[in-house]
Amino acid sequence: MTLNISNKIVLITGASSGIGAVMAQQFAAMGAIPILTARSTDKLESIAAGIQGQHAVYALDVTNTQQVQDVVSQVIAKFGRIDILINNAGYGIFESFAGAPLEHFEDMMNVNYMGVVRCTQAVLPHMLKAGSGHIVNIASMAGKIGSAKSTGYSATKHAVLGFTNSLRQELMRTGVFVTAINPGPISTPFFDKADPSGNYVKNVAWFMLKPEKVVKELIHAIEKKIPEKNLPFVAGVGIKLFHLFPRLFDRLASGILNKK
Repeated sequence: MTLNISNKIVLITGASSGIGAVMAQQFAAMGAIPILTARSTDKLESIAAGIQGQHAVYALDVTNTQQVQDVVSQVIAKFGRIDILINNAGYGIFESFAGAPLEHFEDMMNVNYMGVVRCTQAVLPHMLKAGSGHIVNIASMAGKIGSAKSTGYSATKHAVLGFTNSLRQELMRTGVFVTAINPGPISTPFFDKADPSGNYVKNVAWFMLKPEKVVKELIHAIEKKIPEKNLPFVAGVGIKLFHLFPRLFDRLASGILNKK
């Protein structure tokens, strides 16, 4: 059975750029009502200016628990419900562990993992009361396979996947569905901060996903209530090989994975 996206209230974090911005545009084009949230209202307004149809914009810092709760309450008061929550806000810094400041680990975990927890905790009671809803967490292939210079970032995405898989079990038979999207590198401004030198982007350009491709797969996962999607397909195959033959995979794949 395919879910009809039209008229669904879709709350998106990290909607000011990258796949979050593309999501908002694509959901609106399908007749849904995207709720764009991010820290920068200027960027949100710029994205929203190109959206046809009903939508809304809210300033939201996912590290601020009170602000998360307030924004969710405002959305519920205005629209009456949140049908789909997409936890997309996040960032990464690629650096060697030996020289990485502790605050980088703390900040990435606070945004990438605790941001997911805060937003889910604020939205879930409303979904449970309605007996329906869909929570989509943007994890990463980095949450499946670690690589050099991504100890902090990979740890946050491992945490997101552990949270997602456990929550899915808790919510079975409640009417609320949970999906993890695990993309490889995507051609977005994410790498402006993660890879300021541009070396990693240059090395993996052949492997990079287009934002539109990721959003298309995400929407398909929602429509079909798919619990997890690994992107691209070849990376999903690599994940299976890693779990079957971890030491062999490390030797063979390290040249590709460790190009940061």
